[in-house]
Amino acid sequence: MMPVPTPPPAPVRLRSLLFVPGDRPDRMAKAAMLDADALILDLEDAVALSAKPAARAAIAAFLAEPRRQLLFVRVNPLDSGLIDDDLAAILPAAPDGIMLPKAEGGASLATLAARLTGDTLILPIATETPAAIFGMGSYGGVSERLCGLTWGAEDLPAAIGASTSREADGSYTAPYQLARSLTLFGAHAAGVPAIETVYPDFRDLDGLAAYAARGRRDGFTGMMAIHPAQVAVINAAFSPSDAEIAHARAIIDLFAANPGAGALSLDGKMIDAPHLKAAQALMARA
Repeated sequence: MMPVPTPPPAPVRLRSLLFVPGDRPDRMAKAAMLDADALILDLEDAVALSAKPAARAAIAAFLAEPRRQLLFVRVNPLDSGLIDDDLAAILPAAPDGIMLPKAEGGASLATLAARLTGDTLILPIATETPAAIFGMGSYGGVSERLCGLTWGAEDLPAAIGASTSREADGSYTAPYQLARSLTLFGAHAAGVPAIETVYPDFRDLDGLAAYAARGRRDGFTGMMAIHPAQVAVINAAFSPSDAEIAHARAIIDLFAANPGAGALSLDGKMIDAPHLKAAQALMARA
């Protein structure tokens, strides 16, 4: 008799994660009214060095307000000389999570995790240095704070002297297709959500919808955004439709009614344990 797999635990809901500059408290207030699942309050690339002290204070003040979303803070990299001041300013205000740029595998995760208290989560950006590419499979089992993996296609080409990460049609060149794929598999190997990188043309919502659909097709469960207009498109792309929910429920119900079956037929097609696992994961997201 083939046992019916138990449903996986529901992950943190991270369909849409909207970047907000840490030195723009006016934008933070506006972003708090959106339906993004999480805000990423940025202390790194979006904030000039001279503005970082004011940005830390603004983020700490915003974290002290009532929350509608998960609030992550993108701190500066571990080797930047700035992260100590970042953490000192924001950790007393209890952010939901820390986004760690330029992470280089499980060692970076462990280093940051050791400095956190409470339930603060960690979301590494896992592809921004050449060394990071070789550590993509090392995140699992390091810390329960890990809540996902994401990637980027801007810092890595700069780090290796590439002129661009994209073809003329906007698609990624081979090295960055590899980085994306390794992020996807590294996240799933660690048992956490894989978060797709940003779509930079915030005016092209049709292109965004197609890009997000490809991400979901490939196994990503959410995506970062750089503009408020992108949030609704991303949420729709990474939310199961009514038809998908109904189909998943039918699969689960069929296996529940036939607990000894290894394979069954539904709507004229064979289904087996991988279909059940996928259905349970979809229902957890729904």
